[in-house]
Amino acid sequence: MHDTTLLKLIEDDIAPAQQLLELLQTEAIALHGRDMPLLENLLARKQSLVILLDQQGRRRSELLASLGLSQDRQGVEQLAAQSHLGETLLQRLDLLGKLLADCQAINERNGLSIQIQQKTTANQIRILMGGESPTLYDSRGSTSPLAKPRALSQA
Repeated sequence: MHDTTLLKLIEDDIAPAQQLLELLQTEAIALHGRDMPLLENLLARKQSLVILLDQQGRRRSELLASLGLSQDRQGVEQLAAQSHLGETLLQRLDLLGKLLADCQAINERNGLSIQIQQKTTANQIRILMGGESPTLYDSRGSTSPLAKPRALSQA
């Protein structure tokens, strides 16, 4: 009975995990194109899927804990060893694990992309606002700051 419940919980997570993976892939494209309306839409959908997956994960953990099993793969393996659904249970758990690992990898790449874009934008703003003055080489080969830094808009 508990094995079928656990299998159903895992099965119920596979579709949302696939949807989350697709959203993260779409997010990567939207980040490259800086498509803000699409990114806002994706964020809302992403958040609802993450909440759903978190709730289901808690249910699986609670089920394993109620059986006195560890709340990780080892606990599932112990339950699977006592069940006629054991092989299916582990296969579906592996699929879910792969989907979530793929989601995590794409999410990390998207995070790096966001950080790079933030640095680029900050640098562009600093240039436009007349931040650090550039240095020039004089006739002796040493650097000397410009007498008066000016913003690009004033140049």
